[in-house]
Amino acid sequence: MPTNQESFHLTLAKRGIFTLTDGEGVGIECRSGSVWITLDHDRRDIVLSPGERFVGDRHRRMLVSALEPAFITVSGSRPATPPARERSGSPWRLAARGMSPA
Repeated sequence: MPTNQESFHLTLAKRGIFTLTDGEGVGIECRSGSVWITLDHDRRDIVLSPGERFVGDRHRRMLVSALEPAFITVSGSRPATPPARERSGSPWRLAARGMSPA
């Protein structure tokens, strides 16, 4: 029987960034390292250490930044899709289309 809870794991290099366009209901669990989570137009600073978890509570873009090399689990009530791999092998980089990651 399928579940409505989808999840995947990501390894982030130091300063690596994983972006979700809508963080509502998406859970981020830090398995190792540490990550800093920011939501657009939200004043909170959310820093997770191993074993800690945060679930997005607003329909806003969510950025997960690795403060050091980190391993995270991403889960949510809606199906989540792991990032597509670019030719560089890095899942969190923008494709070279004249865009800046900043």
